[in-house]
Amino acid sequence: MLVNAYGAHAGDQPLEPLQITRRAPGAHDVQIDIAFCGICHSDLHQVRAEWYGTQFPCVPGHEIVGRVAAVGAHVDGFRPGDLVGIGCIVDSCKHCADCDDGLENYCDGMIGTYNFPTPDAPGWTLGGYSQQIVVHERYVLRIRHPEEQLAAVAPLLCAGITTYSPLRHWNVGPGKKVGVVGIGGLGHMGIKLAHALGAHVVAFTTSDAKREAALHLGADEVVVSRNAEEMAAHAKSFDLILNTVAAPHNLDAFLVLLKRDGNMTLVGAPATPHASPNVFNLIMKRRTLAGSMIGGIAETQEMLDFCAEHGIVADIERVRADQINDSYERMLKGDVKYRFVIDNATLAG
Repeated sequence: MLVNAYGAHAGDQPLEPLQITRRAPGAHDVQIDIAFCGICHSDLHQVRAEWYGTQFPCVPGHEIVGRVAAVGAHVDGFRPGDLVGIGCIVDSCKHCADCDDGLENYCDGMIGTYNFPTPDAPGWTLGGYSQQIVVHERYVLRIRHPEEQLAAVAPLLCAGITTYSPLRHWNVGPGKKVGVVGIGGLGHMGIKLAHALGAHVVAFTTSDAKREAALHLGADEVVVSRNAEEMAAHAKSFDLILNTVAAPHNLDAFLVLLKRDGNMTLVGAPATPHASPNVFNLIMKRRTLAGSMIGGIAETQEMLDFCAEHGIVADIERVRADQINDSYERMLKGDVKYRFVIDNATLAG
């Protein structure tokens, strides 16, 4: 079936209205009418061909929320009318060790929500900047937030799970001291989630102007990372630092703030590599430097349920489809608190 969407025909062209084909639901498929889709920084990188391998036309979007419109004959976990979400994953091999462990995000055969190979036309997946999507039931997530919060739930499907997964992996909870570097789309979710998990949360920012905003999000303390005295006051004290900054910067400045056996996890993906850290900052205190990528389906559902229980949603600005290109430019300037979300009803014109 043909549905309205927003996408680009080349990396140097703006996104524009277009029509795409969605398959009819198979026996295990769920057909979803998309209400809202968040705008992720990775959408911009991919659609502008700043990351290798973009297929055009490219329809981005992997922070998808909406209602079930129809289900296949063998689907028993969802019914028409259910509030659901789709994150970054729409398929995987289903039989490797990663899939068996519920970590489909690390499966070598993982299929992303857009720009990954698929038998469907045109040969690669097309994302959530569209009116509708059809996905295998295994990758559909149940939303338990009130419907009036639905737009603000959308960024949880990427920004939420990207920060929740390392917090859970490193056993963040009461008695732990957690730093969050960067107060943007990812960082503001990291602060909210670490606070809700019971940790003492310290937000790091380069701008003193963001101090009050970080405290409002749930930070217990705020450190301006350009202030050497403020940084030094926290030396050797953190259990975990969640680094959300998507630009190359001095990792050593934060590694020295970890206590013995502390960890810094990188979730920001810079376009060019970080400089290599001083290995002695790791060796001398048995510190670790790690990375983390989104989360598996089970963990994403756990995150959504946790957020519903604790009343956590993203701070968003809703935009129309015809504002997407302007939103990209504003996002590059950091002119958003903290996530743009498309009202997909505006795709109809």
